Amino acid sequence: MPVKFRSLLFDCIGAVILGLAVVWLTTGGTSQSVFTSWIEWSPRWLDVKTFFLSIILEAIPFVLLGVFFSAFIQTFVTEEQVRRWTPKNTLVALPFAGLLGFIFPVCECAIIPVVRRLIQKGMPLHVGVVFLLAGPIVNPVVLSSTYTAFTRQPDMAMYRGLSALVVAFIVGLLVLFFVKKNPLRLGMDAQIKHEASHTEASRGKLSATFSHAVDEFFDMGKFLLFGALISALLQVFVSRETLLGIGQTPFTSHLVMMGMAYILSLCSEADAFIAASFSNTFQSSSLLAFLVFGPMVDLKTTLLLFSSFRFGFVIKLILAVTITVFVVTILMPV
Repeated sequence: MPVKFRSLLFDCIGAVILGLAVVWLTTGGTSQSVFTSWIEWSPRWLDVKTFFLSIILEAIPFVLLGVFFSAFIQTFVTEEQVRRWTPKNTLVALPFAGLLGFIFPVCECAIIPVVRRLIQKGMPLHVGVVFLLAGPIVNPVVLSSTYTAFTRQPDMAMYRGLSALVVAFIVGLLVLFFVKKNPLRLGMDAQIKHEASHTEASRGKLSATFSHAVDEFFDMGKFLLFGALISALLQVFVSRETLLGIGQTPFTSHLVMMGMAYILSLCSEADAFIAASFSNTFQSSSLLAFLVFGPMVDLKTTLLLFSSFRFGFVIKLILAVTITVFVVTILMPV
């Protein structure tokens, strides 16, 4: 399938999903709904709508932050500057990328367009991946919220940050050794370069920044919307009791908490309070798996990753993160 046709098809599907979601949110589930003539709405759909809206309203501000920061990088930061700022030595570059979250405290919703832009600008892929994985966790906002949520176990914030760095470093090294091709989605690199060559030439830098931000927001927004909808459906129709019944051993409890982190798609600034609510049900190491895995990989960020990177690379990245988080959090002496 030609790249342009496939891109147009995805845009059309995204527009249809967006339109249906807006109609559903504004009319579905009420007695005046345009759908009530042929759909009998279950009360559980009101819960789906509530979860859907909460995910969207929680994520949108951070997505906006991410796309504006990404647009700022596109307009004001040159390829030469990115290459000059990034350490050449791998042993220095990995800690540098892992600690970038302290300088740019953005959550997982905002960081994907930023990393995509930095890679396009010349940041080595393995450095970008470390920033992508560690940035949403190793930052002052997230660690402070974790410390606040776990008042009876304040060292959980330290273990969370340490585990995130270890996982990010391991996955970054795997990417360094085994990924040799550009993982940006087919046509994405050329599209970004095309935008850069034409937009800045015809308009001022401030106008170009807003133009890039708007284009990127609508490009990624449809994936966020679709991920939020699926997450809301799973949260309502898969009961928590079912998950708790599965997680009765250390092995399965880790898998259950990681699965819940993936489905719930919580923002990293707020997920510690949800994890703390399971303190009497799951082991501390399982809660740590929830806190580390969710900001790295969840349902909505999976679709956002697919919007930027090739399918095969995303699948391998998710598998590497899943296995590494599972092993690291089991071995961590929480």
